[in-house]
Amino acid sequence: MKCQRFLSIPIFAVLLLMGFICYITVFIFIDDWVGLQSSAGSLNVLIFTVLASLWLFSFSSCVLIDPGYTPASYIPDVEDSGVSDEEPKKNVIQSRRCDKCSTYKPPRAHHCRVCRKCVLRMDHHCLWVNNCVGYWNYKAFFTLVLYATIGSLYSTTIIITWALQKDWEFSGSGSLKVFYVTCAVTMAALTLTLGTLLGCHVYLIIRNMTTIEYYEAIRTEWLARKSGQSYRHPYNQSVYKNITSVSLSLSLSLSLSLSLSLSSYMCVCL
Repeated sequence: MKCQRFLSIPIFAVLLLMGFICYITVFIFIDDWVGLQSSAGSLNVLIFTVLASLWLFSFSSCVLIDPGYTPASYIPDVEDSGVSDEEPKKNVIQSRRCDKCSTYKPPRAHHCRVCRKCVLRMDHHCLWVNNCVGYWNYKAFFTLVLYATIGSLYSTTIIITWALQKDWEFSGSGSLKVFYVTCAVTMAALTLTLGTLLGCHVYLIIRNMTTIEYYEAIRTEWLARKSGQSYRHPYNQSVYKNITSVSLSLSLSLSLSLSLSLSSYMCVCL
């Protein structure tokens, strides 16, 4: 069952971290800053709760949705692949066959050593979601990083605002101050890390590339420059077309994301 993917130490660590961030943000910093009963406190709690809920939903979707595996019945269309008459078509078909799982690989598909399957438009295998990131769940992964970055940034802003208005002369013992500073440094580091990851994937979407294709392009571009040639990523059209192309594939997975996540939640509850 797909619900068994949650039985992973990294996933438990992520859920524990999310719970810790929600607790300190709401019940420590917002409560001590403006109070939970005030209108400002209620508004901040509402905004952060919405962000945390979207964060959790995207995380669950990314764990539960299959990345998109190559169908066993797939056979490459050699006639439309641009193969010359001199080149044996059998060799071309054989070059697209995965030696590990004995299936034919469509363009942009790669074999995952962890899942032991070929994944469509594979980006990478993510330890923190115990799943591959591919064609069908890339939307969930991208929105996960997006909401996690916004939520962490919001929490960090609240902590900094609270710290600037805090009367440190009457703020309690030294150990309590160390706890406050540790929380602030942790949230700032988490925000920086997630923001960097988000920026990398925005760049990849603009270039219509996956993480695997990005590292492959570095080597290919180096070899092209060494031989006096230029290299252009074959799927890089223009910024607008790249964004719309990726957005279209991401939109196709939205309905699947909702249905699978809701059904899995019902499975867990039952």
